[in-house]
Amino acid sequence: MSTEIEALAAEIEEKRRFADRITDEVATVIVGQEEMIRRLLIALLADGHVLVEGVPGLAKTLAVRTLAQTLDTGFQRLQFTPDLLPADLIGTMVYDERDRSFYAKQGPIFSNLILADEINRAPAKVQSALLEAMQERQVTIGEETFKLEQPFLVMATQNPIEQEGTYPLPEAQIDRFMLKLNVGYPSKEEELQILQRYTTGQEPSARAAASVAELMAARELVCRLYADEKVQRYIVELVHCTRQPGQYDLAKLEPLIEYGASPRASIYLALAAKANAFLDGRGYITPDDVIKIGMDVLRHRIIVSYEAEAEEVSSEQILQDIFDNVEVP
Repeated sequence: MSTEIEALAAEIEEKRRFADRITDEVATVIVGQEEMIRRLLIALLADGHVLVEGVPGLAKTLAVRTLAQTLDTGFQRLQFTPDLLPADLIGTMVYDERDRSFYAKQGPIFSNLILADEINRAPAKVQSALLEAMQERQVTIGEETFKLEQPFLVMATQNPIEQEGTYPLPEAQIDRFMLKLNVGYPSKEEELQILQRYTTGQEPSARAAASVAELMAARELVCRLYADEKVQRYIVELVHCTRQPGQYDLAKLEPLIEYGASPRASIYLALAAKANAFLDGRGYITPDDVIKIGMDVLRHRIIVSYEAEAEEVSSEQILQDIFDNVEVP
């Protein structure tokens, strides 16, 4: 097995170079935010959608758009607004007067990388229109079903729910996002660099640094990474602890959790850990990979109770207790 892992690591070292080129190209536009860019790369490698949350003005949209520019593939930016209709997203049936028949006019969802900008500014009906596309990689218009091209990723940005003029995302849709990233303010030094870079009248832009073929080859390699059964069991224990914390000497958490994470969380946690190991150039995953990415995979999958809200206990605080108490193999 060790020989196979060494061979896999050698192959990874060759095929991960495209990720370094993307990171370097993004850095010419985005100041700081290295962790956010790495998480976006993990989502690309693990074929998962990502939700980026933060107050306005933190370069969420710019980061996603820049990452899309570094890949030579289709890209669509959708600005979600309160008056947006589902047909504006997926398309609709149009009547052709020449042959007196209807045909499907495809909407902007038919692309590779979709930037759903300020997704929580649209009502639930529009948000739910993304569900079939995100989960099944297909769209139904009228009586016709269309498969979406690969790669297909939704990278959504949103302002915090308490911001005025926003709608909470349906829980079923939130669960479709592999990662939820929280973006904070830059440091003083980073903000100084932002000021110097964006007040010259010449805003930087990114160039294509990688191809779709490189991304798809890397994805295939990510799936082949070795995961020891002990690490797999650790992932399952973490997810199971969100449902029955009392079994892990965390009975104090039971009244704080309304619903725990679903089995989809276990799948996404394993895939994201593999993508993290790939970026580090390893042919196997470790518990450290799981811990590093675990908060971003699980924070939006724990539904806190009214008691937790009253005590101002967040899902992140609950998860930190879980990571601190579940035994690491």
